[in-house]
Amino acid sequence: MKDFYESRRGRSAGLLARREPVVYEGGTYVQALDPAQLQAYERDGFIVLPEVFGTDEVQALRDEVDALCRDPSVQASEEVIREPGGDALRSIFRIHEIGRLLADLPRDPRLLDVARQILGSEVYIHQSRANMKPGFEGREFYWHSDFETWHVEDGMPSMRALSCSVLLTDNEASNGPLMLIPGSHRQFVSCVGETPEDNYRSSLRRQDIGVPDPVSLRLLADGGGIHAVVAPAGSVVFFDCNVLHGSVGNLSPWPRNNAFMVYNSVHNTLVDPFHGMKPRPSHIAARGEPEVLTPAPLKVGESRATAAA
Repeated sequence: MKDFYESRRGRSAGLLARREPVVYEGGTYVQALDPAQLQAYERDGFIVLPEVFGTDEVQALRDEVDALCRDPSVQASEEVIREPGGDALRSIFRIHEIGRLLADLPRDPRLLDVARQILGSEVYIHQSRANMKPGFEGREFYWHSDFETWHVEDGMPSMRALSCSVLLTDNEASNGPLMLIPGSHRQFVSCVGETPEDNYRSSLRRQDIGVPDPVSLRLLADGGGIHAVVAPAGSVVFFDCNVLHGSVGNLSPWPRNNAFMVYNSVHNTLVDPFHGMKPRPSHIAARGEPEVLTPAPLKVGESRATAAA
């Protein structure tokens, strides 16, 4: 397969124009967002939907994440990523398979139908995780495009994927909220450097490879500005796989916890990673025949995973 988005091939950085649409099939595959919301997503590369989930739903999801954080078997697993230089939990991967209520969350129509509408097809989960930023200890996530990593290290062919972040705590200016550069999704930043073997073991703690160069970052930020997602718990952020984003460390005493899911189109399944690298583990990047998601409302206290147990 021809690589239209070469990155990490040497010492030169560059900007490549996006080849694919942002909203597929004209946004008519299903009805979820209205035309103004679709237009905003297409223009900016993201949209914030306030208070999608109610207080009881958020509390139940947060309780389940807290339980996973305390579970010794989870803590000892490869799914857990800790903060650089410490033992505080940074991320737990594969929450849509190891959680109970979290297993049902990606299928909720309030999330799934938005993903299907934007991507213009049926979808599956490429990756899921709980992102934690404990008070005083949560470190920054440097600027990056998810697609750059998924393309180079996982073999994701095209920009037909999006991320969905469900805010489980209030995301405030003081506790390290997600920051995005509006409009940056229309340019692919080809990054410098080469990818070390098993780069994910360090990059998930602190990303140094596959990050935009200062000139490209300044150019895109000057053009689009920087938007910090300050929103209450229960709100949801949908953002394009190629939009540049990051977050600063949490200097407050209050945690910032979010449930994060990546929806990928069934027409965009992974191929062999580019540049001959071996695939990352399946808990980071789902490979093989995709499990197509069907809509099912989230039921607090009565998840399908619990009923089947």
